[in-house]
Amino acid sequence: MAEESSKSIYDFTVKDIRGNDVSLSEYNGKALLIVNVASKCGLTQTNYKELNVLYEKYKSQGFEILAFPCNQFAGQEPGSNEEIQEVVCTRFKAEFPVFDKIEVNGKNAAPLYKFLKSQKGGIFGDGIKWNFTKFLVNKEGKVVERYAPTTSPLKIEKDIQNLLESS
Repeated sequence: MAEESSKSIYDFTVKDIRGNDVSLSEYNGKALLIVNVASKCGLTQTNYKELNVLYEKYKSQGFEILAFPCNQFAGQEPGSNEEIQEVVCTRFKAEFPVFDKIEVNGKNAAPLYKFLKSQKGGIFGDGIKWNFTKFLVNKEGKVVERYAPTTSPLKIEKDIQNLLESS
């Protein structure tokens, strides 16, 4: 099991929204916010808006947001990758990378998400509870914090600043 022996998120390769392999080691040395996203959720509008604010403000300082579409919560991300990309880029003007649609829970959960959950469980167990659960990852690829879906991205700005200021 890759997720068992993994030491950091840099050990994982994921697919981008076009189906190309992306090694997360490309993000070595950057602070990351990894988020499971959905286009038709009540939290979508504010999350994308605030994620865009954070991305604009900190991308030049070594901050990246990695968005993983997921349709496991009330079917709120039903579209194809092409449709998702259209919504994310056109309607929400997101410039941060959006990856292939994945599952975050259950036996088909993406290995990256198995690893994230093993590093930082939730209050009520490890399972991802809803869209827009957020994991903050330091420059060494270690998960340092997990935030609930209802936690506003702007509320974690201080934590992002602290990671960017650490050497």
